[in-house]
Amino acid sequence: AASAPKPLPSSGPKSLREMPHPLATSSSEEMGPALTPSPDLLLPRSIADKDLSLPNGTPVDTSSPASSSSLLNRLQLDDDLDVETRDLFVTVDDPKKHVCTMETYITYRVTTKTTRAEFDLPEYSVRRRYQDFDWLRNKLEESQPTHLIPPLPEKFVVKGVVDRFSEEFVETRRKALDKFLKRITDHPVLSFNEHFNVFLTAKDLNAYKKQGMALLSKMGESVKYVTGGYKLRSRPLEFAAIGDYLDTFSLKLGTIDRIAQRIIKEQLEYLVELREYGPVYSTWGGLEVELSEPLEGVSACIGNCCTALEELSEDMTEDFLPVLREYILYAESMKNVLKKRDQVQAEYEAKLEAVALKREDRPKVPTDVEKCQDRVECFNADLKADMERWQNNKRQDFRQLLMGVADKNIQYYEKVCFT
Repeated sequence: AASAPKPLPSSGPKSLREMPHPLATSSSEEMGPALTPSPDLLLPRSIADKDLSLPNGTPVDTSSPASSSSLLNRLQLDDDLDVETRDLFVTVDDPKKHVCTMETYITYRVTTKTTRAEFDLPEYSVRRRYQDFDWLRNKLEESQPTHLIPPLPEKFVVKGVVDRFSEEFVETRRKALDKFLKRITDHPVLSFNEHFNVFLTAKDLNAYKKQGMALLSKMGESVKYVTGGYKLRSRPLEFAAIGDYLDTFSLKLGTIDRIAQRIIKEQLEYLVELREYGPVYSTWGGLEVELSEPLEGVSACIGNCCTALEELSEDMTEDFLPVLREYILYAESMKNVLKKRDQVQAEYEAKLEAVALKREDRPKVPTDVEKCQDRVECFNADLKADMERWQNNKRQDFRQLLMGVADKNIQYYEKVCFT
């Protein structure tokens, strides 16, 4: 049976235990005041407050940072992340090229090992191509609109890479797809999604793709058909802080990405010149016997510098840039969830105002308004929990990334300075 995932804590002035969660149990015990979506709108207490929990019943104690500046200061290089008890392991490996009459494409082997009860077998092995991963992500966005869905690597060729069937490009994409599935596997809600189960186990995925919207959840449908015609008065402060942080984070990370790409480009150009430069000394040494030893030494030193610079450039291209791009895309995904949350809140505010205008003897709040309130609360709870989880992953990933970059640069200068 599936083991219950650990709670997802976050920081901030307000605990989510103070607000009801529509995905929690059906208990009607009141625990505190309902969430107020905007300063000038009072949220009706038509739905009893409950202990906050995830769909599988796991309690959640989480809230958001008070300001964008505090969020920016939370990139702490620590190793204090909780280790979850895992019962689902997924890997992506063994890329293969398929040449057909109409197209040429790459498939990857997706291997799953699990002890969860909802899987019929303890191990599965299927082959998937990029568009299958794209289908999975779209289905997750449709059926879990309140959650942050991990990004996929760009569909088209990464800048600077011409051949999308080259060994380097395929391996870079394989790593990204493997990380994509591992992000979902580690998520306490997404990992139980029925579409994810199908993706991991179905031999023929095309049959499920033809079902289209048939398996959409009611929550997905309700959010999907929000027209966006409602105008949000203002975001609650905690979500405004998240939006400000994401804007700043994307801007800074985009700048680092552009500079890093320019540095790599200049390194590769310098490497071309350096490879032509070294053999000149070797040729010169063959012409002048008395200077042959020092000239050969210079040539060998330049050769070592070429090797060291090539390794450094490869590390930057294969390890550093992909992480930057992933988190740039991650920030965009979080912004999209935040926008959907705003749309649902705006819809709720509009409906609440309409009810207030018609209210004479304070009749019961209509059911559709209560359902809209459910969606607002669900977005608030899930977005906060996912934001905290994302922050934890980001601290861990960037710690590893930055320490790796520092080590690689130290190794590079050791090689070029002591040869």
